[in-house]
Amino acid sequence: MHALISGASVAGPVLAYWLCRHGWRVTVVEKAADMRAGDGGHAVDLFGPAVDVVERMGLLDRVTAARTANDTITLFRPGRKPITLATADVAAGISGRHVEIMRGTLAGILYEATRDDVDYRFGTVIERIDGTTALLSGGATIEADLVVGADGLHSGVRALTFGPERDHRRFLGAYLAVYTLPDVLGAGPTVAAFTAPGLAATVYPTLTAGSSRALFLVRTAEEFENRGPELLADLVGDRLGPRVGAVLEHAAAARDFYLDDISQIRMDSWSRGAVTLVGDAGYGPGPAVGGGTSLAAAGAFVLADELREVTVGEIPQALQRYGERLAGPVRHSRDVGPKVLDAIVPRSPAQIWATAQVMRLLPRLPAPVRRRLTSFGGGATKMLDGLELG
Repeated sequence: MHALISGASVAGPVLAYWLCRHGWRVTVVEKAADMRAGDGGHAVDLFGPAVDVVERMGLLDRVTAARTANDTITLFRPGRKPITLATADVAAGISGRHVEIMRGTLAGILYEATRDDVDYRFGTVIERIDGTTALLSGGATIEADLVVGADGLHSGVRALTFGPERDHRRFLGAYLAVYTLPDVLGAGPTVAAFTAPGLAATVYPTLTAGSSRALFLVRTAEEFENRGPELLADLVGDRLGPRVGAVLEHAAAARDFYLDDISQIRMDSWSRGAVTLVGDAGYGPGPAVGGGTSLAAAGAFVLADELREVTVGEIPQALQRYGERLAGPVRHSRDVGPKVLDAIVPRSPAQIWATAQVMRLLPRLPAPVRRRLTSFGGGATKMLDGLELG
């Protein structure tokens, strides 16, 4: 049988790997011109079942070796002494099994593990779907048995099959910006963190010497059409001080500048006939708020597991079982984004002060207390609790 997957970031290659193991022929189309591997994108987290999936693929040693080296985080405060602590203390409540890695690095590892068995077509999108017959950009047609949208928040497969994005998207009241810049802060291997009411920014080293990546989270009830560096500068202003001002000066020149809304896709069902969605295309807590990459990787494995021994006529029933197995984690994921935003993007000076006090005390607290304080209400950890990979 033949599967056509749109999207080659994380969920797409994971699904492709397991479908190939189960005897499927797989084509992956990706709108980007190449794999965008390397240390691009922002840091993502694999925890719990997602680590298990990578381990079953035989890739855990490679993924662990390529993890970020951001072992400390320093909170900079105007006129006050910075607070530094181990990132392991901050992540204590997330999961006992946890790997942080740059998205581009992870995508590159997954691509290398699948490229010999999968027909990858870059610079290609699906323009029309009729049943499971897909018309690709460039004019080619693929007669597939299964079509999967693993193409993210703004999924083209979802739009073609389930209707406009506005029918399924819930804006969480914040924007995410990410871009690469020179190491203008000279902060070394630490994650430099800055906060103000409605704002959170981190600047951390990449795998390339002398290079850093900036990540901004900005609260706003307004949605914007123009999402360039000028919008980021307007939203942040000078509220994070001159050090962050120096970081903002590099946004306009960054070749990888990215600014998008933090939203969730909420659907009663993410399958129709033999077309389905995986990861942020159909569900997820929202970009940059914790757990989306792990849920996508685990979801891809579960989908492949349900398709392991089916005939063409049994695919719709397999997709229904896939939805049933992920229903609990997906329901929980809808609470994760708002909870994490509330925890990491402060709303008031009082919350900023309280966060600083927690960071100061955290290393001296008993391990159970550290885990409770850093669990964001159990969000990312509980989201995948009870998910059986099979």
